[in-house]
Amino acid sequence: MNILRTLQRPYAPLARLVCALLVACALAVAGCSTVSGVGDGQVQYPKNIIIMFADGVAPVQWEFGRYTSRALRNTSFASTDIVFRDGVLGLLSTASNDSMVTDSAAAGSAMSIGAKVNNGSVSVAPDGSSPRTVMQAAKAAGKRVGLVTTAEIHDATPAAFSVNAKNRRDGQAIVDQYFALEPDVLIGGGRDFFLPKGVPGGKRADGRDMVAAFAQKGYHVARTPEEMRAAGGRRLLALFADGDMNFELDRDPAKEPSTAEMARAALDVLSRDNPNGFVLLVENENTDTAGHHNDVAALTRALWAFDDAVKVALEFQQKAPGETLVLLTGDHETGGLSVTYAQRDVTGPGAKQRFSPTVKELEMIQRITMSLAVFERTLGAAPKGEVLDQLVAKHFPGFKLDADLREAILKRTALERNLMGYGPVRAALSRMVSRQTGFYWGTTGHTPEPVAVGALGPGAQLFRGYQDNTDFGKHLHRLINGR
Repeated sequence: MNILRTLQRPYAPLARLVCALLVACALAVAGCSTVSGVGDGQVQYPKNIIIMFADGVAPVQWEFGRYTSRALRNTSFASTDIVFRDGVLGLLSTASNDSMVTDSAAAGSAMSIGAKVNNGSVSVAPDGSSPRTVMQAAKAAGKRVGLVTTAEIHDATPAAFSVNAKNRRDGQAIVDQYFALEPDVLIGGGRDFFLPKGVPGGKRADGRDMVAAFAQKGYHVARTPEEMRAAGGRRLLALFADGDMNFELDRDPAKEPSTAEMARAALDVLSRDNPNGFVLLVENENTDTAGHHNDVAALTRALWAFDDAVKVALEFQQKAPGETLVLLTGDHETGGLSVTYAQRDVTGPGAKQRFSPTVKELEMIQRITMSLAVFERTLGAAPKGEVLDQLVAKHFPGFKLDADLREAILKRTALERNLMGYGPVRAALSRMVSRQTGFYWGTTGHTPEPVAVGALGPGAQLFRGYQDNTDFGKHLHRLINGR
């Protein structure tokens, strides 16, 4: 497949994505196959597996990324325009063992070990057992493994795909298990549990310097994008923040690399002198965090940044298309994103006038220059009205902060219970954007919406149809073990 030529194809509307999902499910029921005529009994086993993982992303976010990419930057969205359209397409249900609404730890665990766990657990079953994770299975099969994320490298998703822990918050124990597992590539944030207390940013209680310990095991250690690009050898530890890395909207490219740059570095290291292949997880956590914050501008840039990384994975696959399986998915939906009508006014002469979002509203979102989280930090704990007004005018050009929202920010008063998970400042600013663009949110939490999974390459047919997220993990183990 010529990737660049495919990227120039016409764009499909939301209806096409929904219809494709329904057709995928129908084909699964009928026992049909559209991948080189290969049925489930004739599975091809890939040498390499690249899992492109957009946390908090479901079909509505994929369509939002596709539409905005076309409308605002005149660029194809490879996730939908190549992987979903030309590959195998399916849906995954997401409930955890103890709730209809999963957290990232339980969802990632199900997709790693092929079994349900309780929310908060990292690949530890309800009976206390620790089933083999995807990366443990890959190591046992002689494959090299890599973890890339914009979150802390010991966060729920990379941890669930790699190790076993009773609590996703036990960063020190997770890092210790990484040290024993020895992933060949670790790239992201989360220096905090690699460094001892007393060192700036350090949180380890045992006094160990795990950065130095990894270096002694032969890891090239990188702290800047330049150092990451210069990495040689077969092992890489690159940590760019004490906690999570910044939103793409706020990222300083001199201090933090893009998701695409991290994916490229990981692929360069993992493909060196590697006859047995590899399994690589590339996660963008910022898509989930933006949903939690109800930050549509941050979500837009995070989706674009992730899709640029998908293109890197597809370019790698194109070099040997019969060897590499590219998987594209998320773990759950975050925020209840809803693009809908909005009222132009509430009480004035235009109170009954409604509008649907157009490119004009998208361009307003594109002009936003600061995430809601950074805006809140910049505003401070006891802001004055004039400071608030100046910040809105500078970083949200064209937006008007309604009186009720302005009062909520200055007095720190709640708006709605389901939108207060991250405080009144972000809730009010998000509602300002919603009222004037039509991009609304239903919650600051997760929802039970099924997530899409796209598969391109050998073994892709296993992921067709409506399945449970545990099936994703079972298929991965089958492909890694070759049976």
